[in-house]
Amino acid sequence: MTDVARPADESAPRAARFPRPHPVPAPVPRPTGGADGPPAPPPPAAGGRDGLGRAAARLLRLIVGEDPPVPVRLWDGTLVGRPGPTTVVVRSPEALRRVLFMPGEVGFARAYVAGDIDVVATPGRTGAGSGGAGGSGSGGIFDALALRERLSQLHLTPALARAALALARAGGLRPPAPPPEEIRLRGRRHSPDRDAAAISHHYDVGNDFYRLVLGEAMTYSCAVWADPGVGLAAAQDAKHDLIALKLGLRPGMRLLDVGCGWGSLLLRAVRRHGVHGVGVTISREQAELARRRVRAAGLEGQIEIRVQDYREVRDGPFDAISSVGMVEHVGRAMLPTYFADLHRLLRPGGRLLNHGISRPGDPDHGRVAPRLRGAPLPGGRSFVDRFVFPDGELHEIGTMVSLMQAQGFEARHVESLREHYGLTLRAWVANLERDWERAVSLVGEGRARVWRLYMAACALGFEGGQIQIHQVLAVRPDGACSGFAGREDYPIAAAG
Repeated sequence: MTDVARPADESAPRAARFPRPHPVPAPVPRPTGGADGPPAPPPPAAGGRDGLGRAAARLLRLIVGEDPPVPVRLWDGTLVGRPGPTTVVVRSPEALRRVLFMPGEVGFARAYVAGDIDVVATPGRTGAGSGGAGGSGSGGIFDALALRERLSQLHLTPALARAALALARAGGLRPPAPPPEEIRLRGRRHSPDRDAAAISHHYDVGNDFYRLVLGEAMTYSCAVWADPGVGLAAAQDAKHDLIALKLGLRPGMRLLDVGCGWGSLLLRAVRRHGVHGVGVTISREQAELARRRVRAAGLEGQIEIRVQDYREVRDGPFDAISSVGMVEHVGRAMLPTYFADLHRLLRPGGRLLNHGISRPGDPDHGRVAPRLRGAPLPGGRSFVDRFVFPDGELHEIGTMVSLMQAQGFEARHVESLREHYGLTLRAWVANLERDWERAVSLVGEGRARVWRLYMAACALGFEGGQIQIHQVLAVRPDGACSGFAGREDYPIAAAG
């Protein structure tokens, strides 16, 4: 397998494999409750701040302005902005040095993941707000992310350069080391080995952690909400039922689920529709739990879970294929191969349901990856690429449909679920923050911070329209016959 940037002692507990960085100078005491319980910062030292503190305060005001959308407090007690329900606490000069040496979202993310920046909210207000799917979402990490607009607008000025130089002189000219949760993959992009390493980085963090975040549904993709109060498990069941309806599943059909995760879609499809299912994933931890769930359900004769790359599946044809949350990992250069392989595996007249995150904009823009602010950045320069989905790429939906049809599919139905993903992500953030201390014990504080930041930022991206998600239903025609008897009516998934 491709070598990845991961601690060598794989036998140690997970939290131990993601150690915290060395202590930073003069830290503010950390809160113990995750999102709640802001610390009481010490007052400024008598006689004024030292030169480092003055330089940091000048630099901070140049970065976020005199009246930022969220107040920011320095390690010495200096407050920039008006007090509010959420405060961003800069715990040491290392935080600003990270932003200086890597301007933009990566520098901010490094500081947050390393613990040099904290987000604290008044008691009773979490990043998820209230309600079944996250309510209004005020407070905590969601409020703090309003600062991302200021970071994206940062331009070098003489005043900024002087403040930055003063801070650099005080802290040293060597860039701070990235936190260990950041990864750089090796090998040819989207080769099988590198794809396996990328999937392992994101998915093999422990099934217990995923269960904490995803809840009993164990489904890591956009749910379909009849209204925000139905609950996450019911919304995930509704998504699975919508996919089954679009695929026209019937007893005895063979269903291939590409990127099957923990087997939730297959389990529901077999129970409700009597199909025979094959699920493929290249995450060994996912496959292990999926097989246990199949055995517990007594469905070993109807569901097979494999650790297998989609390029290695050879036992078609299948009557239907589902690809949920998989296409984001494929890469623009490999999309023709991906859809050609799925076309090869599907019988004439069979249906493909492709459910994947996409982006708005120019379809000829080229390879892109998601970012904190929602709009895409070239691969490798975004927080998501460095910490969350290495090599992940988003594609404009028109490009996706064109590439599917170029490989012989006929697109029959396209549906956007954008608002539903905002609700889903807020529910996941609520789960994480509700059991924050256990999450930290499972994967380490840095990794838990990565997930909190990425899910909250993506929720805002979907809600603001900077990121999209679509289900595309396509058929492999049997000559001129599509298998559709006329206009198919599917329930419109309008988020409440």
